[in-house]
Amino acid sequence: MSEKRKIVLDTNCLIASLSRRGQYYPVWKGLQAGEYILCVSTDILEEYAEIITQKTSVEVASNVIHLLLESQYVELVNPYFSLHLIEEDHDDDKFVDCAFAANATFIVSDDKHYDVLQDIDFPKLLVLKLKEFLDLLQSEDNHNV
Repeated sequence: MSEKRKIVLDTNCLIASLSRRGQYYPVWKGLQAGEYILCVSTDILEEYAEIITQKTSVEVASNVIHLLLESQYVELVNPYFSLHLIEEDHDDDKFVDCAFAANATFIVSDDKHYDVLQDIDFPKLLVLKLKEFLDLLQSEDNHNV
């Protein structure tokens, strides 16, 4: 079996993938099926919990975080470096630092603040939009049929 792709999922992209009725639900299902490894740090988990609680409830946030912590397809990463690459919103640095520490294949985000990463040679961090990642997962599913 080939090594699974590692990704870092921005909070809004995670939230967009949680609803069974949403177009991005296959991203959440893909994680549960082991189609990729989700890399998270403690800071990322805290942001996930905070934003999910704001948008839904404490119970939903607690359940999502519990599922992530229990999943064999989630890697808890401890970034030792803070690269400070996202000047426009340093709150997004936690995702970049996690991706760097985990040697992730890419960050999945629709946030324009990550566009600055295209112009940075080191570390080379690729960013995919959520729709691009969904298309990638679905095209791989079609090849495995």
